Order: sequence, then C-alpha cells, then structure tokens
Amino acid sequence: MTHPTGKFPATRMRRLRAATWSRRLVRETTLTTDDLILPLFVVEGTGVRQPIQSLARVERLSIDQVIETAKTARDLGIPALALFPAIETSLKDAEGREAINPKNLLCRAVRALKTAVPEIGIICDVALDPYTTHGHDGLFVDDDVVNDATVEVLVKQAQTLAEAGCDVVAPSDMMDGRIGAIRTMLEAKGFVSTMILSYAVKYASAFYGPFRDAVGSKGALGTKGKHTYQMDAGNVDEALREASLDVEEGADMIMVKPGMPYLDVIAAVKAHVNVPVLAYQVSGEYAMLANAAAAGAFDHVAAFREALVSFRRAGASAVLTYAALDVARALAGK
Repeated sequence: MTHPTGKFPATRMRRLRAATWSRRLVRETTLTTDDLILPLFVVEGTGVRQPIQSLARVERLSIDQVIETAKTARDLGIPALALFPAIETSLKDAEGREAINPKNLLCRAVRALKTAVPEIGIICDVALDPYTTHGHDGLFVDDDVVNDATVEVLVKQAQTLAEAGCDVVAPSDMMDGRIGAIRTMLEAKGFVSTMILSYAVKYASAFYGPFRDAVGSKGALGTKGKHTYQMDAGNVDEALREASLDVEEGADMIMVKPGMPYLDVIAAVKAHVNVPVLAYQVSGEYAMLANAAAAGAFDHVAAFREALVSFRRAGASAVLTYAALDVARALAGK
C-alpha cells in the first residue's frame, strides 16, 4: 500500500524541522534515562578505582565505589546496573568453582548494593569466563566447551546469585537449554520473581576485546575462540530460532550482542518475539566512539546519544552502555 506524500511547494518537509518544539513534537524515537543500563566492573579492596587502558573513562571499582556510583546512577534516573566481576587470578580454576561460592566478590557486591541502594535493579552475568583459567564461558573438555555439564554449573551459579538478592540473572554463555534449566530451578527454589535476561543472540565478535581485558579473561583465552558456542556473524535466521527457544524456556527478556554492527538483528528479533529486547553497546563499540571523541573527531556525548538512539530506533527497549552516566547527565542538562 502506498501513501500520498504531496508535492513541493505544498509539501515542505522542513516545516516540521524549523523549530525545537516541533521537532520534539513529531520525534518518532526518543532516548531517556529509563532506556539506560550501566555496566560496572567489580574488584576487591576499598577505595579502589582502577582505570582500564582499553576502555577510556571506565574503571574497575571496589564494592564501596560501586555503591557510590550506583547512588549517582539512581539519582540520574538510571533504572539498573549490570555487574561483572574481575577476580584475583588465584581464585580461578578450570571449573570456575568460585562462581558458585556464596561469598564470592559478585555476591558480596549484590548484598551491599541491595542494602545501600535498594531502589536500583541489579543484573548479574551468568557465565564462567571471569572465573576460569582458560577464559571460556563453560567447562572446557577435550579442546571444546561441553554443553550439558556446563548448564549444571550455570544453574548453581544462577541460584547463588538469586540467593544473594540479584534481581535479574543474565546467562551470557550461549549453552543450549540453560534458560529452561535455570527457570526450573528458580521456580523450585521460590525465586518466582527473579527475572531472566537471556543473552539469546550473542555473536562471536571481535568487539569484545576491551571487556575481556576488564575481567581478566583475554590472556587466558589464547588463540582458541568461542565460535563453537557463540553465533556466526552472518546469521539472522539462527538468531530468531535462538530467541524463540529461550522465550519458550522462560526468558523474560532477550539480549542482542553486539549492538551497532547488528542493528538489523535487533529489529528482526524485536519483530519476532513478544518480550522486551535489549541490546549491548559492547566494549569495542564504546572504545571506538570514546577514543575518536578523545582525538577530537566529534563530541563525546553527542556521538553516544546518536548511537543509542539508533538502538532504540531498531527496537531495543533498553541498552547496556558504558556511557550511561555521561548520557544521563546530558539528558538531565547537567
């Protein structure tokens, strides 16, 4: 079906753009602080703020500093944080056993946050890569990550996080069947309100490099990539199957990762499932924009706001971005 668009000069497209109020009035896609999730990297210690060389303006934070940052995020209107641990090398092993320790760094951070800043939502990653000596998301056996045995550990990890008070468990491992197994456990253990944000559509991407630096898994990974369990960059139909399977298994929300190189996938998944679809502006995407802005290529906040609008335009309900605080301040006029 075609729609008449009019002809010049009766139709002048610039009329609606002429004033700030009219541009605001007819804007199709908006960006507010409600659309932002702030990822934070947690380390041991007190008063610690460790710069991450490959992630400009991003730091690893001790729990007390995470709390202060959470208060700032809350005051700016950011609804949720996504927490990622950067643990001591001595705590890592081939099985990632520290992931299921109820007193591990992430669990302590969750408990402290729920006491100090109960108003803000806490999303916790469920995957073994921050905890393993080999840097993979699951149990590494015979030169590959094994699926079913990994799922058993992920269920225990999700239970540990739910018991700590995490609001949303976010399996990012890409094992088959883990959403159903985690949902079954949550229901059986009484965590009926704990949400699952499934990284259902996670591509094997070059854009994760700075993140792996931040959590200390890059060096351990070596030359063995994650292509046997993360998705191939050329596939969209596979993304729709992955998303559908995870919704059927009990996912409350779906993640697409990375973001800007996969805007078409975000749009396709959004049209395919009836749950909220989130996107992750991953570390490599963030680093490109932040480094270009630092070099004077463009304004830091303006570039991030435009990039985040593209996620929203593609259909993302919310976006994980390391620029959340900077963008939130700009949206608040601060």
